[in-house]
Amino acid sequence: MRTPAATRTVLRSPDPHPVFRRPPGPRHPWLPLKGPSVIVLSSLSAVPILAARAAGASTVEASPDLGISLVPVRLAPDVVRFPDEEPVPWSAVEAVCRHSARDRAVSGPCFLIRDGLAERISIYSEHTGRVCSLLATPGAPTIVLAGFPMHRTKGVDPLRDTVLKVQAVALVVGRVLDTTTGLGYTAIEAARTAAEVVTVELDPAVLAVARLNPWSRELLESKAITQLVGDSAEVVTRFEDESFARIVHDPPTVSLAGELYGGAFYRELHRVLKRGGRLFHYVGDLDSGLGRRVAGGVVRRLKDAGFTQVRGYPRAFGVVAVK
Repeated sequence: MRTPAATRTVLRSPDPHPVFRRPPGPRHPWLPLKGPSVIVLSSLSAVPILAARAAGASTVEASPDLGISLVPVRLAPDVVRFPDEEPVPWSAVEAVCRHSARDRAVSGPCFLIRDGLAERISIYSEHTGRVCSLLATPGAPTIVLAGFPMHRTKGVDPLRDTVLKVQAVALVVGRVLDTTTGLGYTAIEAARTAAEVVTVELDPAVLAVARLNPWSRELLESKAITQLVGDSAEVVTRFEDESFARIVHDPPTVSLAGELYGGAFYRELHRVLKRGGRLFHYVGDLDSGLGRRVAGGVVRRLKDAGFTQVRGYPRAFGVVAVK
């Protein structure tokens, strides 16, 4: 049944194999070149459309992909017309605008425009019992798991957050292990210079959200990225010794994924890392009490697992280590 105000929540995994194309407008380096597009809006992209209508304009430049590109949009009396797309009823645009965040670092939920409705990108995971949703920011969106954003959004956008984490293990060469795929930003960034990136995701619902995220497109299309679905704590035991030159370990909070902070897992990471290889481990703000406590335990267990040169890396809210 349709919910009021032309909105509904996505509570099922969408088509697992959507194909995307590059919309008209400036090309973003993460954007592929072919495939049918979808329209994904947040209040950041929908508010200017309503403002143009209020000003009596017949056209406006707007983004159909959360800020990656701008395209000319025609404003008809009853619908909004994006190039080469089905018309979008004004009720759907208005519904998106009603969902804005109080936090100025974010703009609220993201919505897939489909069948004339604005569907909130929020998927219940039958695997974990958690809700996974896409949250817009002035840059790339972040994913929220059980109420926790998986990227920093204050003072830095999710893309810059990702770049800082990957830079912690520079030079990024050879074969790279990304222990937690999420929206795929780490895998995409590492794949720019790595020979191969192997990325592991526990939850199919997270990957379903990524498939609807315009900023995750290269995760689906890059030939340098190998995606695995499973528990990293178990998947890593199947890798051969010294099979990775770099590891980026960006786990959820301890309360959501405590086993990914354990000594047994660290010993496996040490085993699969080449001699001289580098590890980055996200732990949180090292200037906070919680961050210092988590980092203290992480540093101790990494050293116990055999890592050397273990030290804090405040720029990326993490710890770096060498084998």
